[in-house]
Amino acid sequence: MSFPWAEHYAPKHPLTKWIDSRLPLPRLVYNAIGAGYPVPRNLNYFWNFGVLAGAALAIQIITGIILAMHYAAHGDIAFQSVESIMRDVNSGWLLRYAHANGASFFFIVVYLHIFRGLYYGSYKAPREMVWLLGVVIFLLMMATAFMGYVLPWGQMSFWGAQVITGFFSAIPVVGEPIRVWLLGGFAPDNAALNRFFSLHYLLPFVIAGVVVLHIWALHIPGSNNPTGVDVKGPQDTVPFHPYYTAKDGFGLGVFLTAFSLMLFFAPNALGHADNYIPANPLSTPAHIVPEWYFWPFYAILRAFTVNFFWIPAKLWGVVAMFSAIALLFVLPWLDASPVRSANYRPLYRKFFWLLVLDVLVLGYCGVMPAEEPWVRISQFAAAYYFAHFLIILPIVSRVEKPLPLPNSISESVLHGEKAEAAPIGVQA
Repeated sequence: MSFPWAEHYAPKHPLTKWIDSRLPLPRLVYNAIGAGYPVPRNLNYFWNFGVLAGAALAIQIITGIILAMHYAAHGDIAFQSVESIMRDVNSGWLLRYAHANGASFFFIVVYLHIFRGLYYGSYKAPREMVWLLGVVIFLLMMATAFMGYVLPWGQMSFWGAQVITGFFSAIPVVGEPIRVWLLGGFAPDNAALNRFFSLHYLLPFVIAGVVVLHIWALHIPGSNNPTGVDVKGPQDTVPFHPYYTAKDGFGLGVFLTAFSLMLFFAPNALGHADNYIPANPLSTPAHIVPEWYFWPFYAILRAFTVNFFWIPAKLWGVVAMFSAIALLFVLPWLDASPVRSANYRPLYRKFFWLLVLDVLVLGYCGVMPAEEPWVRISQFAAAYYFAHFLIILPIVSRVEKPLPLPNSISESVLHGEKAEAAPIGVQA
């Protein structure tokens, strides 16, 4: 979106003029996150999660690079190298725990970011590309996290790789060759460790590149807001700096405080005890579970127990698991409502909270053993998940009667008082 009232970078000092004329990096920063980028004046703290996800990605990349200097991707010594990092490398325990828990915090803020987008309709036009790139980031995160979970080469790492890659063999004709190609053999071993380690190291930088595209796509239409009403003029916006840099700074402080509490007082709370046992191909754990952020999709995967139309239940589970994410790609075209925010969609809001509850139920079923009543509950929960997007949402978007929208963002903020444009920050 072009903001004709936005201030543009105009360097004053001869040195900054010289730099800007040859490498316009100061201008780029000023227009992207500075006073030259107007944003809606009514953004709440749910708009902090983009910055928090960026901070979590930075933590993962920095700690991951240092850990890679000490890790050995070999089946005979991978587990011992991780223990050596914990015990012999200076502050190695801190790096390892920060990396492991940083992945969990990364997924926490991304899940909150996704559900915020679902609630406020941030996937609707003209922000479809922002949403699609966000789903790509989510998929890349899941691939990176899965391969990272294998690297410690504990019992849960080995058997998680064995079980998850084994589901590819359910795909007719090409499934088994794909599984062998992924593992570099017929079972997880040195080749799998090398493949997973190299891809786990590479993908965070790919994620960083897609994040740049995500932010770029966001700056074209501008940020959504809690009302879902488009920006009408300068009275509806404030400069990103200092108004939202201060707000993001406070959110970042809360995030780092929670992260530090987990890191220093409960670093293993989100992990699995079996992963402190070296990988043993001859000893299967009693209950194989992935990391917590995969639980809802793992429950969908296991919800299929009966063959349909001569297609194995295992294949139905794989298709359903990938379809649960693929639905997010077509979401902008499933919801036909012209109103974005659930604050003005009372019927949609009820079903949104039912979806949140449903995903939590799926997550709980995903960590429980594959036995009754959890399998039956996960079947009902998986059925509702798909029904929400494919049946309920299209119908609700066409039949519900939205509440009256405010005429402008400033009207919703000031409740009828006269709005004035916020002052623009001092230029560099």
